[in-house]
Amino acid sequence: MPSFAKFIAIASLGALLSACSLFEFPGVHRIEVQQGNIVTQEMVDQLKPGMTRRQVRFVLGTPLVEDTFKPNRWDYINRVRDPEGEVTQKRFTVYFNGDILIATSGDWQPTGWP
Repeated sequence: MPSFAKFIAIASLGALLSACSLFEFPGVHRIEVQQGNIVTQEMVDQLKPGMTRRQVRFVLGTPLVEDTFKPNRWDYINRVRDPEGEVTQKRFTVYFNGDILIATSGDWQPTGWP
């Protein structure tokens, strides 16, 4: 029976240490976590009114959200969590009329648009 009690004690201690978030262990490396689309101002500046969906997809990549109920809108969302746990989110949306790019909105704006 003593070995069983020792096993229970070790298992309990392990569960307690792994579940407890009160302790911060020194030297733990936290990384920046990036989710979604990477969109830069340089990419947005390449957009021109009248571009086709295929051309926009070539410049910006595949959109994170292609809503079935709003087929003329693509959403590009970028979310970053830094090592301290702070989250920043940026959004960029392009609008089409059929297959033609007509407008954009969000955290970036193309230069030279009317």
